[in-house]
Amino acid sequence: MTRPASNAARDARRAAAKPARATSPGEPADAPGEGREALVVAIDDGYAAYDQEEQLLATVGARFELRPCRRDPDATLAAVRDASVVLVRESPLPRAAIEAMTNGRAVIRYGIGVDNIDQRAASERRIAVCNVPDYGTDEVATQAVALALAVVRRVRLHDAEVRAGRWSTGVLQPMYRLRGRTLGLIGYGRIARLTHAMFAGFGFARVLVADPHPDLPPGARAASVDDICREADLISLHAPLKPQTRHLIDSRRIATMRPTAILVNTARGGLVDLDALAAALAQRRILGAGLDVFEHEPPDPAHPLFALDNVVVTNHIGWYSEESMRDLQRKAAEEAVRVLRGERPLHWLNPW
Repeated sequence: MTRPASNAARDARRAAAKPARATSPGEPADAPGEGREALVVAIDDGYAAYDQEEQLLATVGARFELRPCRRDPDATLAAVRDASVVLVRESPLPRAAIEAMTNGRAVIRYGIGVDNIDQRAASERRIAVCNVPDYGTDEVATQAVALALAVVRRVRLHDAEVRAGRWSTGVLQPMYRLRGRTLGLIGYGRIARLTHAMFAGFGFARVLVADPHPDLPPGARAASVDDICREADLISLHAPLKPQTRHLIDSRRIATMRPTAILVNTARGGLVDLDALAAALAQRRILGAGLDVFEHEPPDPAHPLFALDNVVVTNHIGWYSEESMRDLQRKAAEEAVRVLRGERPLHWLNPW
């Protein structure tokens, strides 16, 4: 049946107004035309130099610009509007920002977690979301071990004693050796595997691993998150942050932990209910915690957790070394180059 002329005209207008969408991020219908330079924008600053981005993007005729937004929503909208590719660290990229990308082809996260990017909005607009999961593995695993050992050996407490002019070899708080105890790893990707390897020399009697698809080495046993919370003396978090993992470590699970339990989080802050953890630490129901990440960053310094002496905290610095920072910037720029060349991104998280 023939549609009324008015409906046909309306549909034609809609089709003309809506750009055709491509089947891959490398071939978008709204890509810059011939003679028009592609623009790649970084909306977070903080790196010492951006020479790698500039040099790599120049090989495909793209221009790189640093436009720090510092989490300002209005500044973000203005910064991304004419960008073909957006490089982002911690700043939120909500639906409004994604929809403002009139030339958008990709959003690339300087790092692993992408919970600050609205992937659904990006998929609807056929904007690829990519990350860099293969950098900083040594650094984050080392940070997890360092935090664990700082809590095990009460480094913060004894450091403060010496700095205050107090010198005593007496027991300030109990310490326990790791040999013969149980290590629990929640998540078992690259970083968790290396963390496991680094802890191998400490003599753990058991290693429990919770992961949806565990491929475990000899000596490790698959377990549930609940099992690990009940049985492990050292629990190290390496899971991604998703709606189903938010507050994975909550008051219920913390209540089941052993009094000798230490919790280490170098993954994502939202995995832990910080209020519940602080209450358990304050009441000495668990031994301690080492945290490099927080649900809200920067966290509120007035939070009760920061008044406790059985927790060691760092400022989301586990990813960093001079080598890993250069690796991260290079890999993010290389991903942008792949997109602009019409190639499939190496770490494409929302393929269509």
